[in-house]
Amino acid sequence: MEPEAWRWIWLAAAAMFALGELSSPGAFFLLPFAFGAAAAAVLAFLGVPVAVELGVFIVVSVAALAGFRQLSHRLDRTEPTDGIGAKRLIGQQAKVLEAIDAQDLGTVRIDREEWRAESGDGSPIPAGAAVKVVEVRGTRVVVFPAGGPNAPAPPPEPIDPPTEEQP
Repeated sequence: MEPEAWRWIWLAAAAMFALGELSSPGAFFLLPFAFGAAAAAVLAFLGVPVAVELGVFIVVSVAALAGFRQLSHRLDRTEPTDGIGAKRLIGQQAKVLEAIDAQDLGTVRIDREEWRAESGDGSPIPAGAAVKVVEVRGTRVVVFPAGGPNAPAPPPEPIDPPTEEQP
């Protein structure tokens, strides 16, 4: 194959590797090879022998791969894995709106959201009790009294009788 043809081969390879990386963002697997192919394409346009172009492609690709692996691992460490989606509710405090019985689900309010809830140990939890979310199972949360799994549920808040206003 003619050395001039390698210019276009390296450019096409760089473009394909870059497009492949764009289709799988965050992995940083194909991008180093795009850098290697781009470096080889520059050398091909400068008229460097094909063997040198291939060597530069390999060296630049391996060096970039090592660098991007470190970057990828660092980004993975700093990216929160807990607290995404419904798992963000784990550890949150909630208030029981409808009592949670051993057999029936109750309702709790977490921030401004209402969720169906079940007791983590099967014990009843009265309405008004403070609880802590320990697990999310589909569309319901598993809760324990706020003092922990073995703490008794606090008594419900007293309901004040309506007072009549004097005209």
